[in-house]
Amino acid sequence: MPRPPSLTLRLTLLFSIATALVFSAFGWFVERSIKHHFRDGDIAKLSIIKGHVSQLFSISEAENYPDKLKKKLDDLLVGHHGAFLFITKENSRENVREIFFASVNDPDLIDMVYRNSSQLESSLLNRWDAAEHSYRVVSLNVVNQKLGQKNGQQSGEEEIYRIFVAMLIDHHLVFIEKFRFTLWMMIISGFVLMGFLGWFAVRKGNAPLYKIVTQIRGISASELDMRLQPEEVPRELAELAVSLNEHLERMEKSFQQLSAFSADLAHELRTPISNLMTQTQVALTQSRDLDEYQSILYSNMEEYERLSQMISDMLFLAKSDNGLLPPSNECVNLKSELVKLCDYYGIWAEEKGIALTLEGQAEITGDALMLRRAMSNLIENGIRYTVKGGYVKIIISKINNNVQIVVENPGTPIAKEHLSRLFDRFYRIDPSRQHSDEGVGLGLAIVKSIIVAHSGGIVVESDAEGTRFITHLPISY
Repeated sequence: MPRPPSLTLRLTLLFSIATALVFSAFGWFVERSIKHHFRDGDIAKLSIIKGHVSQLFSISEAENYPDKLKKKLDDLLVGHHGAFLFITKENSRENVREIFFASVNDPDLIDMVYRNSSQLESSLLNRWDAAEHSYRVVSLNVVNQKLGQKNGQQSGEEEIYRIFVAMLIDHHLVFIEKFRFTLWMMIISGFVLMGFLGWFAVRKGNAPLYKIVTQIRGISASELDMRLQPEEVPRELAELAVSLNEHLERMEKSFQQLSAFSADLAHELRTPISNLMTQTQVALTQSRDLDEYQSILYSNMEEYERLSQMISDMLFLAKSDNGLLPPSNECVNLKSELVKLCDYYGIWAEEKGIALTLEGQAEITGDALMLRRAMSNLIENGIRYTVKGGYVKIIISKINNNVQIVVENPGTPIAKEHLSRLFDRFYRIDPSRQHSDEGVGLGLAIVKSIIVAHSGGIVVESDAEGTRFITHLPISY
């Protein structure tokens, strides 16, 4: 798959296209305006000449003296540079057409008058191209019967005068052509210049983005505490800076947790391995009888079991973190499952003089084995930290579309700074308590991962009356 173009190139192209469209529209408008300007000027001049000619033909004395009329027509064109006048005369009875007046003796132009006069519409502006010249032309038809009188009698003949007023526009066309070339050369040059300036502006505008990229490249595992300053970047990049800061904060927290987990894991593994090595070294210092070797092996087996449990718990948490342990979707009778767990832990509770009670019932959709493991860890945790004569109470209740399970036991209140970390891996309130009968510090972390996998939540409360682990599970997740 080809790599998409850079942001600078995209913005430059868009800017260049927009510039080309604007400049082209501007050039078209300017060129059209100039053409209309010349056209309107020619129309005004032709209209003036045509009006004067029309007035001359309307005077009866002039109609009876054609030579006098022609003289006035010659005088009429004085001061109108590039204007030409042609008048043809047609007799309606004889159907003869002849030139009545021509201000110039140009055979090509006269020939064009003859060829196009019948196609021109009266009073409309037309354009003629004769030889190497171009003209704008307006026409006017005058029908007159007075000029056909003989001996004071009306002859009944009509004489039609077709009047053509032409204006030479070669100089206009030359100017427009040169202006068009100059204009479009300026537009093309402006387009190229604006494209370069656009690229430069985009590069300068993206400078804060490049600065952020440079800062991000400088981040390493030892500098995860570095943060961008949203107030120092443009408003459009402020959200990006905030998002990156949040991402860095999550990375720093995860890295710290991973570092702490690695350190705790190394510490937890070191204790049983050190015990195994010490016991093995002591056993090898001298010959011993069978009972002594068996005692050492039994002691080693306890450490192996501790290691095995720790590794199994870590694998479970790793799979849970990566979504590799999706819970099954089956109907779970919570009371039935908890009754089995109470029967299992009942002997241990009885030995410690602790009352184990269960109240309520409910059914949810979930994974029975995973939920049994979570509840087992909570009950085991409650029995372990309850003094003789105490109790561990399990209460099941329904709240709207959720099921609440409370595991409560009396004991010394847990400080608030520890409550939020009880579900962290290998976390212990008293770090000095590392005896094997207290587990490896992964039980509550496993509980939380199972509850979260079921779209639920768990919190812990502790006061003078006791400690309560409160779990909320949806009836159907």
